[in-house]
Amino acid sequence: RLLTKLAFINLLHPFQPFIIGQRIIGPKIANKFNIPLVIYGENQAEYGNDIKENSNPLMDLKFFSAKNLNNLSFGKKNIKDIIKDYNFNYSDFEPYLPLKSSEINASKVKVFYLGYFLKWDPQECYYYASENTGFKANTERTEGSYSKYSSIDDKIDPFHYYTTLIKFGIGRATYDSAQEIRNGKITREEAVTLVKKYDDEFPKKYFKEFLDYIDIGEKKFWQTIDSFRSPHLWSFKKKKWHLKKTVE
Repeated sequence: RLLTKLAFINLLHPFQPFIIGQRIIGPKIANKFNIPLVIYGENQAEYGNDIKENSNPLMDLKFFSAKNLNNLSFGKKNIKDIIKDYNFNYSDFEPYLPLKSSEINASKVKVFYLGYFLKWDPQECYYYASENTGFKANTERTEGSYSKYSSIDDKIDPFHYYTTLIKFGIGRATYDSAQEIRNGKITREEAVTLVKKYDDEFPKKYFKEFLDYIDIGEKKFWQTIDSFRSPHLWSFKKKKWHLKKTVE
């Protein structure tokens, strides 16, 4: 909870602890129990990183290993300072602490991306999971977008996409529709309509739970949100924030 709060207030990135823990926990458990093979889903290159990363089936060691744990930071705050200021121990952060390079070399853990072997098309992956694992989509549309099955890991997901909208001017519907254009699922014209309808939708369903989880009030939430609005993206008119430019 503390890490999420720090990430939200200092970086407007409440999903940072989730992402760090997600990358580390698989290899860490594999290392502990001498499991040589770990398989994750898609490469992060599917969402904007250098497309060349997709040519390598292995996850880069930088995502789950480090030479010096004292250099780690969460929410723009060094782990040593967090431990000192909030009376924690290193063991309290175990799920978030990467493996040491020497540990990986000894265990020979390999982390592969499934997306290297299968075309990573979210809709087709949804169909496959439904047919083979019993996976079920949500009963309602995801706030900020038009889908019911993508990125529904937890209740912080919607705030990750909303804060992305605030910082960069692109929201969840933009991510989803851009990928579906590339995969031939929808046309650009359809995507523009979907983005205009859903991209700036506020995720109110879990808002109170999110505030309770990171232990801040609604006033502090909006002050933090507005402090990260870049003036080249946003303007304030008629008591409301507006994006200066939207997709056409």
